[in-house]
Amino acid sequence: MAMSRPGLHETVLKILRPLPRGMILDCPAGEGALAQDLLAEGFDVRCCDLYSELFRLDGVEIKRGDLAGTLPYSSESFDYITSLDGLEHIDSPPQAFREYRRLLKPGGHLIISVPNIMNIEERLKWLLFGYTSHFKPLSEQSKAKIHYDCAGKDEIAVHANPIGYNELRYYLEKNGFAIQGVYRDRKKGNQWLYWPLVAFIRLLAKLTPKQRRADRWTDDLASDPVLLGGNTIIIHSILLS
Repeated sequence: MAMSRPGLHETVLKILRPLPRGMILDCPAGEGALAQDLLAEGFDVRCCDLYSELFRLDGVEIKRGDLAGTLPYSSESFDYITSLDGLEHIDSPPQAFREYRRLLKPGGHLIISVPNIMNIEERLKWLLFGYTSHFKPLSEQSKAKIHYDCAGKDEIAVHANPIGYNELRYYLEKNGFAIQGVYRDRKKGNQWLYWPLVAFIRLLAKLTPKQRRADRWTDDLASDPVLLGGNTIIIHSILLS
């Protein structure tokens, strides 16, 4: 069974364990690594992926579906949705948030993750090079290699949309979700290199007027999960009734 990046699944399971068991949709499901963990925790699991033929977990329903379109389920079908490392691969993230809202029951839980383009290391890379680790320019040669290596399933490898905390929060709140927690997959070992810059950013945040800090989500953007996050940012939210 394929595994995700270190810390990601563990963080998701830590969020879900205290919650009542119910029906959960994992989309995109990939080969089924997270679904296997969710089953072991006692959840009733359904899976969906653009490339459903890659799914390897026996005994679990898998359907083909595109997060950028309409998924093959009735409205208000699920108590939980996990959507890890999917939004950055699709052409229309706003449509995905509309689907999350449609598919969840009122009070349902949504857990999403994307590459953290707003941690201190990625901010510095953007300043110096004009791109981040996960969203590099792709030459024609690079695209051809991806197409060949992925047997035409380019969406698996190509990160099409750099979506950060600001965009995630905007689309969540626009679609009636309330954020319950923001998490990082793991701490990076080289963070100490950036502490002077982190201290400067946090000093500027403290010097910003209170109302402007609230309007611009300054404290959130300078928080540990965002500014000192690892490769992935994870957000847990609830669909308000």
